[in-house]
Amino acid sequence: MYAFIEGEVCEKLNGSLILLASGVGWQLNCSNNTLQAAPPVGEKMRCFTFLSVREDAMELFGFATREEKEMFLQLTSVSGIGPKTALGVLGAMPLRDLNLAILLGDVNALSRAPGIGKKTAQRIALELKDKVSQASVSAAVPSENYPAPALSPDAVSEAIEAMIALGYSSTEARNAISQIKDQTDKPEELIRLALRAMAGI
Repeated sequence: MYAFIEGEVCEKLNGSLILLASGVGWQLNCSNNTLQAAPPVGEKMRCFTFLSVREDAMELFGFATREEKEMFLQLTSVSGIGPKTALGVLGAMPLRDLNLAILLGDVNALSRAPGIGKKTAQRIALELKDKVSQASVSAAVPSENYPAPALSPDAVSEAIEAMIALGYSSTEARNAISQIKDQTDKPEELIRLALRAMAGI
């Protein structure tokens, strides 16, 4: 219903943001990441929005980027994940790390989000793994602080499989990994280095 709202930042509250647009103060429920990305009070901001309508409430959610909104919609499509829980997941780590945690099935990283137990984290990883796009991970190379998943005995094979899951061909994945495989024996590091190399970073 509302694609985005652009207006002046009036207040930054705990878990929400108030934007003044066309004489109306819009209260948007936001993740910690969006609150941190918001400019100082008095400056303009565009927030991408989603209107949640339930029998007992109507709530407006705001996101600093289209990518965060898309991940929010994907998270709320998972059984047992409501809008507030999805915001908690979004605010628990940078979006690039969340994408990679889902791709690698890193249940430990996902379960660090408030209200997310091991079973729910497994469900998120299982249901959203195929929805994490090559572009979303390639364009946002994982940070150095990404919590490492459990290692596999064959790190190279695991890294190649992850690259193929991202949409790269088997040949592309093997070529990328072969160029950097001597730099580390950790699969998540191999993936990070391979994506950086392919992006020319």
